[in-house]
Amino acid sequence: MLEPAIYGFDEPTLVDHQGHRLAPECAAQLSKMQGAAASDGINIAICSSYRDFNRQLGIWNAKANGKRPVLDAASRPMDIETLSDNELLDAILRWSALPGMSRHHWGTDLDLFDANAISQASLELIDSEYQLGGPCHGLHQWLVAHAADFGFYFPYQAGLSGVSPEPWHLSYYPLADSHLASFDSQALKARLEQADIALKAPILARLEALVSRYVYFVAPSPNGQVNPIINE
Repeated sequence: MLEPAIYGFDEPTLVDHQGHRLAPECAAQLSKMQGAAASDGINIAICSSYRDFNRQLGIWNAKANGKRPVLDAASRPMDIETLSDNELLDAILRWSALPGMSRHHWGTDLDLFDANAISQASLELIDSEYQLGGPCHGLHQWLVAHAADFGFYFPYQAGLSGVSPEPWHLSYYPLADSHLASFDSQALKARLEQADIALKAPILARLEALVSRYVYFVAPSPNGQVNPIINE
């Protein structure tokens, strides 16, 4: 059953992989990909994988309450005191998923870095680290060339997703596509109505449009997953 696990309320069937939890098939394919990358001098390491609803809720509320930075499109901290509730909602969604809408709930998605080039303690997960001259540029180029061979792809790409491009975020699409197809905004709404979440009123008022943009609007996977047109 994908519900309620698909929204992060119950944990799906996961296995441990190097201290991170993933769906078993995803972990097996990641291990194969890591072995292939290692032969090319790249040490694929996981920064983040499965997160449940409460973990995502903690991130969300900390950003909405000014306890964690909210970044602009250039990854610079914003002054959230100047923003309306709807502006703050949009600003957080630029880089962070709404609880219940994160692909990290599924055990299919993970954030990666090259442990041969940078430590996790130094990693910021910003674009410059994965661009030319950044420590993870070689990793990103390798993944662009080879990730699909193991069932992975980049769901967040420029012009193809509601979420800003994330060159560190990979999705195991043979499983993720089925989760995406099963997503139900009304089931999520029922859960959010009961949650202690910051910005609840604007979230609920705009939920259908938010789901359309930030859940369904992702880059098409190599499986040929077709995403609905956003209706904002």
